[in-house]
Amino acid sequence: MNDIVALEAVALSKAIQTRDVSCVEVMQAYLAQIERFNPQVNAIVAMQDRDTLIGQARQRDEQLARGESSGPLHGFPQAPKDILPVAGMVTTKGSPIYAGEISQTDAIVYERMRRAGSIFIGRTNSPEFGLGGHTYNPVYGTTRNAFDPSRSAGGSSGGAAVAVALRMLPFADGSDMMGSLRTPAAFNNVFGFRTSPGCVPYAPADDVFFQQFSVVGPIARTVEDLGLLLSTQAGFDARAPLSRRSDAPAAFAHSLERDMRGVRIGWLGDLDGHLPMEAGLADTCASALKHFEAAGCIVEPVQVPFDFERLWQAWLDLRSFTFAGTNAPLYRDAAKRAQLKPEAVWEIERGLRLSGEDVSRAARDRSAWYQTLNALFTRFDFLVMPATQVFPFDATLHWPASIGGREMDTYHRWMEAVVAATMASLPALCAPAGFGPNGLPAGLQIIGPAQMDLAVMQVGLAYDRASGYSRVQSTLLD
Repeated sequence: MNDIVALEAVALSKAIQTRDVSCVEVMQAYLAQIERFNPQVNAIVAMQDRDTLIGQARQRDEQLARGESSGPLHGFPQAPKDILPVAGMVTTKGSPIYAGEISQTDAIVYERMRRAGSIFIGRTNSPEFGLGGHTYNPVYGTTRNAFDPSRSAGGSSGGAAVAVALRMLPFADGSDMMGSLRTPAAFNNVFGFRTSPGCVPYAPADDVFFQQFSVVGPIARTVEDLGLLLSTQAGFDARAPLSRRSDAPAAFAHSLERDMRGVRIGWLGDLDGHLPMEAGLADTCASALKHFEAAGCIVEPVQVPFDFERLWQAWLDLRSFTFAGTNAPLYRDAAKRAQLKPEAVWEIERGLRLSGEDVSRAARDRSAWYQTLNALFTRFDFLVMPATQVFPFDATLHWPASIGGREMDTYHRWMEAVVAATMASLPALCAPAGFGPNGLPAGLQIIGPAQMDLAVMQVGLAYDRASGYSRVQSTLLD
């Protein structure tokens, strides 16, 4: 493997700034890695012209020669997820409806990454409208797992996670509504961080005052690399009025060390049997808990006093209501409706049937769930649970139809484990949890109190240093 792509992102940033490597060399190394691995996994799509990219890298080198640096991502090849807009690039959202649409503006997160020196080389693949935890769509096809290309990459940030795991990108951005950063991170043995709403501005969006579920965050091979990317993504922007002024984004890159002695962790497991789990997954995740203890934490099992079917129903209603509110115009256009996948039609039709009373009840149930977890944080500093209920599954499937003999009643019921953090608007870091008896990756969610994003990353770093799981790379890289 090329020495440049073997560098962690933090080390790569330093090497570029000190001119130990040139931006042209970095670009050439990553393009070679993409040429080698992307045909097997289809993680990066809409690739830009090679000569143009080399020219942009040369311009970055000329800036450094003049003593000018754009920032910590100066010269970094990046491929924004194909969900939010990037100026001058196609944004398909995985849908044939938008297959030829060139964006005119950058989402704020990409505006910031570009300003920090990134060079956008293409897009990372996502399922249609980001729906479902398996990355496939009729525009670009299926993205395959970095550890076993016959398996799913997870989703919806599947392309991003695979690209990072196979070192086709130094790190990557993603977004998360229902585990879209966490599921692919677990499936590909990398870190994916669902940030608190408002930590990273989510805009442009037509519903800036109602954008409470989808968040933007980083995917990386190390927690330090997560922090480097998040330090450029986070912080207030007036175009996103719910973004937070109180964040100190630089802290994500420089304040990750913390003494973990006495930190209390509550182990939620399978929510007292509510979540069906694929054979071997629960044991794999539970065996990883010893690494929190090795870091100095105190781990105790905890039962959550809540009706999880009530929580699931509230989630269904709020998700459908949100999706329908944005996408109903596509449904009402017969030609466009014919191009929507069945899951999108199901969400819209379900959302349009909801009454105001239904939505209000779901919102109250969501608030009750938050208060239940908030009370737990008087006993525990963090909560931990599996990030998925299955190992990476056959990439030719639409989704797992059953888990442990229990039939899945919706296209996303197999992902129920991620709903706990989303519905409470809590930060949740997916960290590698080792490998199951089948040799496939597993992941743990580290969930923190409201707006404690930095603290979640700190415990994630201590856990990773104790476990070493993230340092296991795909045999494809051998």
